[in-house]
Amino acid sequence: MGTLTGANLITRVQDTLQDTTSVRWSEAELLRYLNDAQREVVNLRPDASALTANVQLSTGTLQTIPTSGLRLLKITRNMSGTSGSATGGRAIRIVDFDILNTQEPNWNDPTVTGDAAHGTIVKHYAFDQDDPRKYYVYPGVSGNAYVEIVYSKTPDDFSSTSSTLDIDDIFANAVVDFVLFKAYLKDSEYAGNAIRSNQHYALFNNSLGQSTAASNISNPNFDYASNNMGTGVGG
Repeated sequence: MGTLTGANLITRVQDTLQDTTSVRWSEAELLRYLNDAQREVVNLRPDASALTANVQLSTGTLQTIPTSGLRLLKITRNMSGTSGSATGGRAIRIVDFDILNTQEPNWNDPTVTGDAAHGTIVKHYAFDQDDPRKYYVYPGVSGNAYVEIVYSKTPDDFSSTSSTLDIDDIFANAVVDFVLFKAYLKDSEYAGNAIRSNQHYALFNNSLGQSTAASNISNPNFDYASNNMGTGVGG
């Protein structure tokens, strides 16, 4: 996703560490810290690695995001397929499980009839924050059905210094601060380095914002609740 290479980022780190010849911290070690940093950024800000994809749904109501995915961010619309020429269809709204279960307790049953009858057009989806790689669609799927989803992917590791950041470049400063936190932590028995480590970890957190707010950004149910949407599932 990004354009900055491992070498670009390591140079910034080494300048601060005053270790431009890799005497105390090797490039291999700093690369490992870069991988830790990317994962920690995405852990606190799932939108940092957001991808949009057209996916084919599985039969039934329970669905799973692609294997590279970390968590679902939202589902937008039905699609005619997954090819580059696929066209958009009916919009899809998030809805609460309790509403689905109250209005049609048998909506997960493939033999259900009426508005909940399984088919190829999705009207709503439900999301459980405790199981962020999975979601449910309403009506359930029977046949070929495709939707457009936005999901957060697990960032690819830096395999070398020529590899590029797998999150947006806007998070580069946070990545550098996290690497510096890890680097100084290595020598934290020295009071000065312990202080520096804590300072860079604080800078890392400040640049990403409060983790609670970040969690709300990535939770589809937050948008649902704040907008008072989904008072019904018909139509």
